Amino acid sequence: MAMKKKPMKKAIKKAIKKAAKKATAKSEKKVAKKTAKKSAKKTTSKLPTKTPKKVLAKKIASKTPMATTGSTKAGNSQSFDKDLEASLVELIRVTSAELPDDVQKVILEALAREEKNTTAEYAMNIIKANIDLAKKKSQPICQDTGTVLFYVYHPVGFNQTKFTKLIENSVVTATKKGFLRQNSVDSLTGENSGVNLGPGHPSIHFHEHASNSIEVKLMLKGGGCENVGAQYSLPHTALGAGRDLDGVRKVILDAVHKAQGKGCGPGVLGICIGGDRGAGYIESKEQLLRRVDDANPHPDLAGLETEIVETSNKLGIGPMGFGGKTTLLGCKISALNRLPASFFVSISYMCWAYRRQGIQLGSKNEIKKWLY
Repeated sequence: MAMKKKPMKKAIKKAIKKAAKKATAKSEKKVAKKTAKKSAKKTTSKLPTKTPKKVLAKKIASKTPMATTGSTKAGNSQSFDKDLEASLVELIRVTSAELPDDVQKVILEALAREEKNTTAEYAMNIIKANIDLAKKKSQPICQDTGTVLFYVYHPVGFNQTKFTKLIENSVVTATKKGFLRQNSVDSLTGENSGVNLGPGHPSIHFHEHASNSIEVKLMLKGGGCENVGAQYSLPHTALGAGRDLDGVRKVILDAVHKAQGKGCGPGVLGICIGGDRGAGYIESKEQLLRRVDDANPHPDLAGLETEIVETSNKLGIGPMGFGGKTTLLGCKISALNRLPASFFVSISYMCWAYRRQGIQLGSKNEIKKWLY
């Protein structure tokens, strides 16, 4: 019996040893796998990861110059916004208190043209004195500071929403400082906000251009001259005006004659031939952004502009409608395509207080250049 037990013990010991060896190998393999996984995780964490789109966009934006301010660092945006508001407030102040050189030049020429010791000369002298006093005291030339119209010319990628807010802030500040009259009321209730803000006011027009610069033009258009604007539809039977330039000339002169002194003359006309009713009026006002002494590139329109001024000044209406040799200081005309069924002539009248100015902004939103 003893002889048979010895081989059995040997077999059991061998089996136990084999099982232990197998378990150790399995354990070592498991530990090695776990270690390799940890090592791989550490290595992966050190490798560059793919940045999510939102995070990437945020990083790019922080390094991109702000389109509304010209800032090179996002952290400086607040101070740049303040600089921009200051420039816009100064634009409003200057536009309200000082007529540009090209306008003053034609006013002085009109004064020299009037006969001595006449009502017309007296009226022109009062206009000149008003211009000088307003500039000296930095006060509005006219108590009616009118509709506030901004025209912004900007590069691609410009933030119009933010710029609109900064314009509104500058209008509020300028109103509080007295550069603008509290002049905007609710059309339904008649309520005056006191800060010149409300639907459609200020009126802001954005134009994208190829330049990297930002230019802002401002026009203050009083209610008196706005009231005598007109729009004609050709043909106009009563005036014998057909659908041609002669017909256009007839309706323009009719508008000048009807205005008499109600538009605070002598004035300047901005005219659009064609377009629809809305586009025509918008374009006619933008013609008032041209310099008084410029030349129309279209020869037919250039000739019509000259003829309208010369003929109007022979009507005897004169400054403020008191008679005299100066009824118009200038006339600016453009043309838009129209539908075959329509032929509109839109006329915007600007009074002698021709408040129009513009600025080019520098890299820090300072006023780099005055445009008029």
